[in-house]
Amino acid sequence: MKVFYVYVLYSKIHNKFYIGYTGDLKQRIQDHKNNRVNTTARFINIRLVYYEACLSKKDAMKRERQLKAGYGRAYLRNRLKHCL
Repeated sequence: MKVFYVYVLYSKIHNKFYIGYTGDLKQRIQDHKNNRVNTTARFINIRLVYYEACLSKKDAMKRERQLKAGYGRAYLRNRLKHCL
Protein backbone atom coordinates (compact mmCIF):
# COMPACT_ATOMS: atom_id res chain seq x y z
CA MET A 1 0.00 0.00 0.00
CA LYS A 2 1.36 3.40 -0.96
CA VAL A 3 1.45 6.09 1.71
CA PHE A 4 0.92 9.77 0.94
CA TYR A 5 2.19 12.59 3.09
CA VAL A 6 0.77 16.01 3.83
CA TYR A 7 3.68 18.23 4.79
CA VAL A 8 4.29 21.74 6.03
CA LEU A 9 7.38 23.78 5.27
CA TYR A 10 8.13 27.02 7.07
CA SER A 11 10.34 30.00 6.29
CA LYS A 12 11.17 31.97 9.41
CA ILE A 13 12.52 34.88 7.37
CA HIS A 14 9.26 35.21 5.42
CA ASN A 15 7.09 33.93 8.31
CA LYS A 16 5.19 31.78 5.80
CA PHE A 17 3.98 28.20 5.56
CA TYR A 18 3.94 26.08 2.45
CA ILE A 19 1.54 23.14 2.61
CA GLY A 20 1.58 20.28 0.13
CA TYR A 21 1.21 16.55 -0.33
CA THR A 22 3.37 13.91 -1.94
CA GLY A 23 3.95 10.19 -2.29
CA ASP A 24 7.71 10.58 -1.69
CA LEU A 25 8.38 12.95 1.19
CA LYS A 26 12.19 12.71 1.14
CA GLN A 27 12.44 13.52 -2.56
CA ARG A 28 9.88 16.31 -2.38
CA ILE A 29 11.73 18.04 0.48
CA GLN A 30 14.95 17.81 -1.54
CA ASP A 31 13.13 19.35 -4.52
CA HIS A 32 12.06 22.29 -2.33
CA LYS A 33 15.53 22.76 -0.81
CA ASN A 34 17.18 22.66 -4.26
CA ASN A 35 14.77 25.30 -5.64
CA ARG A 36 13.08 22.89 -8.06
CA VAL A 37 9.61 23.99 -6.92
CA ASN A 38 8.56 27.40 -8.29
CA THR A 39 6.25 28.20 -5.37
CA THR A 40 9.00 27.95 -2.75
CA ALA A 41 12.04 28.92 -4.81
CA ARG A 42 12.03 32.45 -3.37
CA PHE A 43 11.80 31.23 0.24
CA ILE A 44 15.04 31.38 2.23
CA ASN A 45 15.91 28.74 4.84
CA ILE A 46 12.79 26.69 4.32
CA ARG A 47 12.44 23.68 6.63
CA LEU A 48 10.08 20.82 7.25
CA VAL A 49 8.13 21.49 10.46
CA TYR A 50 5.21 19.05 10.27
CA TYR A 51 3.89 16.09 8.32
CA GLU A 52 1.09 13.54 8.45
CA ALA A 53 0.77 10.18 6.72
CA CYS A 54 -2.40 9.21 4.83
CA LEU A 55 -3.33 5.85 3.36
CA SER A 56 -4.86 7.32 0.21
CA LYS A 57 -4.11 10.16 -2.16
CA LYS A 58 -7.68 11.39 -1.82
CA ASP A 59 -7.34 11.68 1.98
CA ALA A 60 -4.01 13.51 1.61
CA MET A 61 -5.54 15.99 -0.83
CA LYS A 62 -8.49 16.58 1.49
CA ARG A 63 -6.22 17.14 4.50
CA GLU A 64 -4.02 19.51 2.47
CA ARG A 65 -7.10 21.62 1.65
CA GLN A 66 -8.12 21.63 5.33
CA LEU A 67 -4.69 22.86 6.44
CA LYS A 68 -4.63 25.56 3.75
CA ALA A 69 -7.93 27.02 5.00
CA GLY A 70 -7.94 29.75 7.65
CA TYR A 71 -8.81 27.32 10.44
CA GLY A 72 -6.09 24.92 9.31
CA ARG A 73 -3.41 27.60 9.33
CA ALA A 74 -4.52 28.69 12.81
CA TYR A 75 -4.34 25.05 13.90
CA LEU A 76 -0.78 24.80 12.57
CA ARG A 77 0.37 28.02 14.22
CA ASN A 78 -1.06 26.85 17.54
CA ARG A 79 0.30 23.29 17.18
CA LEU A 80 3.77 24.51 16.20
CA LYS A 81 4.01 27.62 18.38
CA HIS A 82 6.91 26.26 20.44
CA CYS A 83 9.07 25.25 17.47
CA LEU A 84 8.58 28.25 15.19
